[in-house]
Amino acid sequence: MSIIWKKLIECQHEIIKIFDDRADEYDEPGLAHFNNDTWVNRVWANKSVRRAHIDVVDARESKGLWMMHVCVFPVLNNNGPIYGFDVIAGKTKMTGAFHDFSASSGGINHPMIEGYKEAVADFIPKKQRQLPEWATNIFTDKMLAAGNVNTEEEAVAIIDLALDNLRAYFDEIVEFDGLGDRELTIEAQNYYCHNQQQNPHTPRTMKSLGLDEADVDKFCTDMLFPKINS
Repeated sequence: MSIIWKKLIECQHEIIKIFDDRADEYDEPGLAHFNNDTWVNRVWANKSVRRAHIDVVDARESKGLWMMHVCVFPVLNNNGPIYGFDVIAGKTKMTGAFHDFSASSGGINHPMIEGYKEAVADFIPKKQRQLPEWATNIFTDKMLAAGNVNTEEEAVAIIDLALDNLRAYFDEIVEFDGLGDRELTIEAQNYYCHNQQQNPHTPRTMKSLGLDEADVDKFCTDMLFPKINS
């Protein structure tokens, strides 16, 4: 196994451990359809987090690619940010790695976002990925967006940041329970999901990995970034 894939699979297992330790896994209606030998989708929740989702497509054998998506939304009376970490990797490099604490109803100056910015301040990717308009609408100006990550050192630095920030997220999010306005939080989280749904690369990549086209279209709308019906 390549070192990049090894580190990412270890990261996947650690994320699941963090979710297991900090929240309760539940069966989300419809999600079982999107689980098989090469496609994993699992969700957790606790009193401060309404949805912690990990999505992994393991197409190493068929396509030489591995993809992971992690997203954590706070409950609707919590004004904390949205945690995100996304990676796609071939055998020798991560072609893209993206990580951010994105604003919800607490705005871009939320204390947890300020803490995230401090945590990533010293990391400078060797290749910075440029972001399209839909992404700049929702991500902070300190979003980690790295391309062509082909050394173990840089890969581990990104993974460590994402894991440390995930632990910090669960440690801190509880402090903001009761501080969010429900309607404003729904509006902010739906705005985030709407912009994420404008990303053409996610469904295109998933289809290129051999997943059923109809399944991918439904998954990206209903399961990957589901909007809240208020």
